Amino acid sequence: MSHYQLIVFDWDGTLMDSTSHIVFCMREAIHKLQLSPLTDTAIRQIIGLGLSEAVRTLYPHSTDADIQRLAMAYRDIWLDHPHESPMFDNAVELLHKLANQNIFLGVATGKGRRGLDKVLAETGLADLFTATRCADECHSKPHPQMLEQLIEFCGVKAEDTIMIGDTEFDLLMAHNAKAKSVAITHGAHALDRLEACDPLHIVNDLFALDDWLHGNNVRF
Repeated sequence: MSHYQLIVFDWDGTLMDSTSHIVFCMREAIHKLQLSPLTDTAIRQIIGLGLSEAVRTLYPHSTDADIQRLAMAYRDIWLDHPHESPMFDNAVELLHKLANQNIFLGVATGKGRRGLDKVLAETGLADLFTATRCADECHSKPHPQMLEQLIEFCGVKAEDTIMIGDTEFDLLMAHNAKAKSVAITHGAHALDRLEACDPLHIVNDLFALDDWLHGNNVRF
């Protein structure tokens, strides 16, 4: 088995327990614009996509202007309702452990650059990552562009790269980039959706991910 040289994490629902806050902000934005209400479950299914793609999925018959209005309303509510979503247990410890090894760390997220930089600054984790990519500067998942750019930036091979995520969009992005993937079940998407993407492995939490990485040629 090859030694993984680049480990890329999704952010929301993978490292940070922010799924419920994302649902809240989208629900409030929908209410503000007096759109047809959606269930929390429906909103959870689009977490991981870029914001415009998420809105288009929720309201497929919307015009581009309507999509922009809802996206802007969501951003405004997210900024107006500061919420310190906690990191999942063992997230910080695992990231520090990996950063101390000869391994590149990256983030590929559906968040915008402003949002990611904000949470990286708030958590003090920015310096642990070699590079990060966001949905407002690349194609949205599951397009492979974010992951391909990280692979190229770090100068590694796709087969030596592993993507960690909680949604099918993360896993499909990895497949499209010809990289490996591991699914984690404590986030937005249900187990059956993750299994359907045939990831290399599925874990329930970041402790289990730690154990799996330790047993698969990631040396601590």
